[in-house]
Amino acid sequence: MGIHVMYDGTPVFVHAGPFANIAHGNSSVLADKLALKLVGRDGFVVTEAGFGADIGMEKFFNIKCRTSGLRPDVVVLVATVRALKMHGGGSNVSAGAPLPREYIDENLSLVAGGCQSNLRKQIQIAHLFGVPVVVALNVFKTDTQAEIELVCQMAKESGASDAVPCHHWAQGGRGSLDLARAVNEAASRPSNFQFLYNIEMPIVEKIRTIATKVYGADDIELSPEAVAKIDYYNQQGYGSLPICMAKTHLSLSHMPDKKGVPTGFVLPIRDVRASIGAGFIYPLVGTMSTMPGLPTRPCFYDIDLDPVTEEITGLF
Repeated sequence: MGIHVMYDGTPVFVHAGPFANIAHGNSSVLADKLALKLVGRDGFVVTEAGFGADIGMEKFFNIKCRTSGLRPDVVVLVATVRALKMHGGGSNVSAGAPLPREYIDENLSLVAGGCQSNLRKQIQIAHLFGVPVVVALNVFKTDTQAEIELVCQMAKESGASDAVPCHHWAQGGRGSLDLARAVNEAASRPSNFQFLYNIEMPIVEKIRTIATKVYGADDIELSPEAVAKIDYYNQQGYGSLPICMAKTHLSLSHMPDKKGVPTGFVLPIRDVRASIGAGFIYPLVGTMSTMPGLPTRPCFYDIDLDPVTEEITGLF
């Protein structure tokens, strides 16, 4: 853990943590409690729950909040015009290739499509937990004023308490003053926090609840291996642990290429594993791998230490 000072002297606790598509994707409870202690009764602590309301945020509420006993006052949902255009029907983006023109030029129909589908769904997921939502639109220099205004308008029409364009990347803390005011206002409103599922529900029903209510699936399909694992965990007394889904972050479904809000699908559960020390059961959805970011041949194979000069080779 490190403490960094960011915009305008604000201290930030930085934790290295797991990705939310294969684990809980949240900063530690310890960091949150230390931050709360430092800011006092009238301060605000912003804690990250990564990879969208369907993954990091769902796990923040159902896993982390159960463990910590802490209850959030407001959800800040970060959006970008470019991402909304993709969910609204924009063409695929390839790493290293120039962005297609629709992501650089004004395209209100794609923005509206993304807001109507994906952004609305993300707001609805947050509302499942009874917490007000503020949409923070991370503005790019290619975004037009009409696109920015459309996102903010449609976000509020979809149930967000407020929606605010943010310019902190260019202006530092001054660029997020409107967001701070909106968060302060939303946090002062009454909320009705609730968990998505009762921890004592059967493992299968907890998985099904997440799949249907959060992802929008029609149902789940368990492989024979998954069924056998669940039976074993129940026999071992682990049936009351929360669920940590291992699912792609590229779609609300298990299909990375399905943008927007996919419907009419059954969520396949390939396997179910247990992290008893961490305190959760983690189902593997479809072909999802639990090893992030490694190439076919990891670079450490080519790193060596010269026994004579003690120089390290192969790092660069």
